[in-house]
Parts: sequence; structure tokens; C-alpha cells
Amino acid sequence: MKAKSIKGKSTEEIKIALDESVSDGFKPTLAIVFMSIKQNLDAICELLTHEEIQIFGATSSGEFISSEIEEESIVIMLLDIHPSYFKLMFLEAGEHSEFEIAKQLGEEGKKTFANAAFIITSGWNKEMDGEEILKGIEEGYGNGVNIFGGMAGDDLTLTGPKAFSNDKKSTLGLAGLIIDEDRIDITGVATCGWKAVGTEKTVTKSEGNHVFTIDDSPALDITTKYGGLENITPENKNLLVEIAANFPLQLQREKGDPVMRPALVVDWEDHSFYTSGSVPQGSKIRFSLPPDWDVMEKVVKGVQNLKETEMPEADALVVFSCAGRILSFGPMMNAEIEGVKEVWDVPMAGMFSNAELGRMAGGNLEMHNLTTCCVALKEK
Repeated sequence: MKAKSIKGKSTEEIKIALDESVSDGFKPTLAIVFMSIKQNLDAICELLTHEEIQIFGATSSGEFISSEIEEESIVIMLLDIHPSYFKLMFLEAGEHSEFEIAKQLGEEGKKTFANAAFIITSGWNKEMDGEEILKGIEEGYGNGVNIFGGMAGDDLTLTGPKAFSNDKKSTLGLAGLIIDEDRIDITGVATCGWKAVGTEKTVTKSEGNHVFTIDDSPALDITTKYGGLENITPENKNLLVEIAANFPLQLQREKGDPVMRPALVVDWEDHSFYTSGSVPQGSKIRFSLPPDWDVMEKVVKGVQNLKETEMPEADALVVFSCAGRILSFGPMMNAEIEGVKEVWDVPMAGMFSNAELGRMAGGNLEMHNLTTCCVALKEK
């Protein structure tokens, strides 16, 4: 399998880069596309469709094919995978829940390949729960399935992240790339690195991803008190960015590392908040320290371990990294991306997402936040 990564700030730049990529006879069949909501999504899809390239796509909050992070751009991983080795699906929640459409995706994967893996992306609104997507695929396909991916971004505006394919796009969409594991090796790891602080606390009231109280105090109030934050009002437009990037909840798990659950949307009537994944009532959480350089080093070491233990060589690398990481690290984020790319030194495409999907080292399949999920592909 051959892979090439291209980028551009306009449809015209992408067309030039695409033409250069195929000038040597390279014939991509699949494009993994990450792009800003400020770019012309329809034009990019039309361009790739005209070249008979299937599209797995998501809007994003920053894009990269190297250590240089782009803003308001388009990045594309072009792959010449044999069309019989993969299948693309696009489903939309509406009358059906995200669990139900994800179950359909899992069932289709089971019907299509004897051994299937999934790379997925979805749109997002405050009522969508990424963990329900994972549960749905497992229900349709079976336990132990490999699933990797991330939820779409929208330049940190939370106004309309979209998943898309050649002819469909939606904030309630689920794009699924089903891969034949008998033909393509796929492996990945999700690594966070955020350090916990303080004693365990109990989520005393929650419904799905809506957290009402922690230790019987309004979720927003106890979180901002811990973080020493002030001006806790709807007018403080930087409040949620500060909480999400630096003071997320760490949801404790019996197996594996904790999973991050930052506040993304506040209900100001009762000072509760929504996260992008479930926080079960009665679960134990801890708060987080603002991140430091060790957080990035842990991600790179996790990917190095993946190479040493599971995939010595790779053809391509796809990365889903939380938008909250770039808010926390700023320009230092380039060092993490460079470190990840150098592990295999193969073509890479990545996006900053609203949530990440994969397995923590030694843990269960989870939906994560403030995490980097790296997915390596190798044709057998």
C-alpha cells in the first residue's frame, strides 16, 4: 500500500497537490480528509469524487501532515488500498440514535469481512455521546473489535462539527471506514498523560454525558473552585476553554488508565455541564493538574512502544489529537507531533478533534478527551 499526504489552504492548492501526487502513476482509491469548516467542503468532495476517490472525512480544529500545525486548512491522506480491502459507510442519527446507527455499522462490518476493524468519525452536538457509538459498533459486530477515530471539530467554535463522505455531510453523521484485517494490519493506541491531583470524588447526579453534581455540589462550581477560577458567568467566553484545556475530570476505571471528561457546554440554570462522553452516576473522579512537558513525552513513548511490540513497520499513520491539547500546549504541540511522526517516518495525516476513540495501554475501548490516538496501517 502506497500513501501520500497533501495539504492546502484552498481547493485550488489541493487540486495542484493532487495532480502532482498522481503524476508518477499513483492511483489513490481512498482519501482521509480533515479540513476547517471555513473551507469549501463541497468543492473538495467534488474534486476527489471526480477522480473516483472514496472519501472518509471530518471537519477539524487544526490539521497537520508534519510537525507544522495548520489552521483553517485542508489535509488529505491519499491511499491506494485495493477497493475490495475496505468499505465506506455514512449513517445519520435523527429518528435513530447514535447507538442504533453505530450498531448498523458494526453489523455491516461483520457481514462484509471475516475480520474487520473500524476507523470512525462523527459530528457532534451536546446531546451526542461518543461512547454510545462505540457500544453500538460492539453490539453489532461483537466484543474485542478494533475501533479507532475521533469526533469532528469546528475550529473550536462548537457550532457545527461535521462528518462527511463523497456525497453526504452532517453534524449528526457517522462515517465508518471498515477495513479487512486479513489484508491490512491496523493497530493504535490512545495516550493522555494528564496527571491527577487530590482525593477521589463521587458523581452524585448525572444522566449520560450530563453531569449535574459532584459530591452533591453543582459540577461547574466544584470544578471552578478547585481550579481557582474567577468570573464564573456566561459572559466569560474564556471560561470553558480554561476548564476544558486545564481542569478536566478524570473518570477512574477499574482497568487501565483514567479517561478524561472535560466540560464542553454549561447549563447556567443549575451550573451543570455536558461532556462528550458518559460519566455514570456514582462513578469516581479526580481533578487534573494543568499539563506539563511530561504529558507530551508520554504520548511519544506510547507510540514507540506500539512500534516495538505490535507493528515494526507501517505504510501510513493517522492521528486524532484533542483540540484541548493545542489550547494547553500552544506551539509546544509541534514537538509532540514531530516525535510521533519520527517513530515510523511514513506519510501522516492528523486532525485536532472534539474527542478521541481507541484503547488506552492496557485498558478498555473508550471515548477519550485531551488524548492523542495514533493509528498505524500496513498492507500484508
